[in-house]
Amino acid sequence: MAKLAGVLIVEMATEQKSTQEMATEQKSTQEMATEQKSTQEMATEQQEMATEQKSAQEMATEQDSAQTEQDSAQETATEQDSAQEMATAQKSAQEMATAQKSAQEDEDGSSSSTEDSESEEEDEGSEVDPDKLESESDSSEDSSEEEDREKMDEPTAGWTSKNGKIVWSPTNDETLRYVPQTKGRLTPGPTHYAIARISDPLSSFALLLTDEILQYIVDMTNLQGRRSVAGWRDVDKEELQAYVGLLVLSGLYRSRNESTLSLWGEKWGRAIFRATMSHKRFHHLSRALRFDNEQSRRRSRDDRMAAFRKVWDMWTHRLPMLFNPDRDICVDEQLVPFKGKCSFRQYMPKKPAKYGIKIWATCDVKTSYAWRLQVYTGKVGGKPEVNQGMRVVLDMTQGLKGNIITCDNFFTSFALTEELLKRKLALVGTIRRNKPELPPNLLQARAVFSSMFAFTKNHTLVSYIPKRGKNVLLLSTKHRSPDISDEMKKKPIIIHDYNRCKGGVDTLDKVVATYSCRRKTQSWPLALFHNLIDVSLYNAYVLWKSVDPSWHQQKSHRRRLYIQEVGEMLVTPHIKKRGRLPRSSAANELVKNLHIAAAGPSPIIKAKGGRRLCNLCTGKKKRVSKSCGNCGRFTCKDHRLIVCSACCVSPEFES
Repeated sequence: MAKLAGVLIVEMATEQKSTQEMATEQKSTQEMATEQKSTQEMATEQQEMATEQKSAQEMATEQDSAQTEQDSAQETATEQDSAQEMATAQKSAQEMATAQKSAQEDEDGSSSSTEDSESEEEDEGSEVDPDKLESESDSSEDSSEEEDREKMDEPTAGWTSKNGKIVWSPTNDETLRYVPQTKGRLTPGPTHYAIARISDPLSSFALLLTDEILQYIVDMTNLQGRRSVAGWRDVDKEELQAYVGLLVLSGLYRSRNESTLSLWGEKWGRAIFRATMSHKRFHHLSRALRFDNEQSRRRSRDDRMAAFRKVWDMWTHRLPMLFNPDRDICVDEQLVPFKGKCSFRQYMPKKPAKYGIKIWATCDVKTSYAWRLQVYTGKVGGKPEVNQGMRVVLDMTQGLKGNIITCDNFFTSFALTEELLKRKLALVGTIRRNKPELPPNLLQARAVFSSMFAFTKNHTLVSYIPKRGKNVLLLSTKHRSPDISDEMKKKPIIIHDYNRCKGGVDTLDKVVATYSCRRKTQSWPLALFHNLIDVSLYNAYVLWKSVDPSWHQQKSHRRRLYIQEVGEMLVTPHIKKRGRLPRSSAANELVKNLHIAAAGPSPIIKAKGGRRLCNLCTGKKKRVSKSCGNCGRFTCKDHRLIVCSACCVSPEFES
């Protein structure tokens, strides 16, 4: 047992030694790992130190190169200074020698041969140096001329246009002063022709939608109505005016998206619609409304707008006749919303409606009066038009002189400004970066809120950085100096003038859409007719407000009052002629009141011979005993108006 215990003790001791050895080995491995980490860190530190030393060496080399350049420049400067000093010293030595010679000749009268030889040697030695100096001065002059040429070439290197035809200047030293054209300009505002013919709101509207246009539409509508509508009754000019008046009133009530059944409804509708005409008659007129004779229309691709051409030409011809724009005008595009079938329908994603008929528009900036309009009918011959923007601006400004045109980058070009200057017109507009007449210096990145100008004799280009990564370019023939505003963003004055004048057509779109008479239709001529009425209403409002500035001057909703008055004046003559009274009580009362007002005040005389039936009642006639003193017709209380003798104007009553 003792032996076994001893053996166990020995084994236990050996196991403890092995465990201790294992622990020491683990410690050694850990130490080795820490040493490896430390070596790696030392290596990374050495690499960083090496990179720093390299960068320091590079910096030192750069500094050495800069110092060598400076030393070389200084040496050249010192050499030039020493050469100049030597030249001046030699000149002074020559002057001294000549003075000494003259003095010796005066005193002695003769000199020794040795002295003459020495003086000759000195003279020969002194004659060699000026030649060297002259060559050195010639080389310095040549180098200075080359430097001057390089300096002269440096400004034009970045200011020449991409196509190489225009050389811009960073200063306006050679730019001519802009002188506005005054000779030949028309007086802004309504023309004398318009002022002489405007007496009330309806007369201003009638100058645009004339009797000639209405009569032509009446003739074409009657032709179509006889062909397509069963039981058609011919329409006359007063009924067509009433139809237009209902469209105007529907726009006034902002009911363009409301169905006509709702407008004519007895519960939720408006009495003036039922009092003017029945819903069936309005529907028939909308179906038969035409603006040309379909059977005699020329089926040609040359004029895609033939179905509305004559009415459009008659109407647009009158726009410049009635109003002269102010000095600032705007040329832009307008979109008439339409999603039906049309060969020249356009897609414009930046417009609210996106799909519709595009119209080129020239508007007065101050009043947004639509001075000239032109419908874009698509590509001619299936080919895209070259210089379309230039052609449009020249067409839309024909006849103007001394005006300043504002347009966007679709229209602006250097060639357009040249043509407008020949017509005594100036232009301010944004220009695209890909135009070949731009200099490269204006397209470079700069600091935010910085501006750079370029000039010719009659043009000014400006590049403005409103934010990082955006460069706004404008071309102007009105501005001739690099003026910048004092605000925080430091915008050029050209941009301020452009922002002030660019919204002429956009303002027209906004005010027209407020009380628009557009109705849902699949006929593009009818969509253009609705736009014609909207623009005519606004232009007529501008004319009326210019002729009578005091009309409802204190009210903020003057245009709404104007549209309401025009709409009521358009429907009133047809309501007075209506023979059958409407079934609705409110519309019936409205028609009766207009009939009574049309008849005028008249004395009432008691009839002799008993009671008679009322001559004005259409339904169940009432028995009355009194008749009108003017016409002798028997009238009931519903068709009678009581007027005192002082207010009565009837000559029969006064007698």
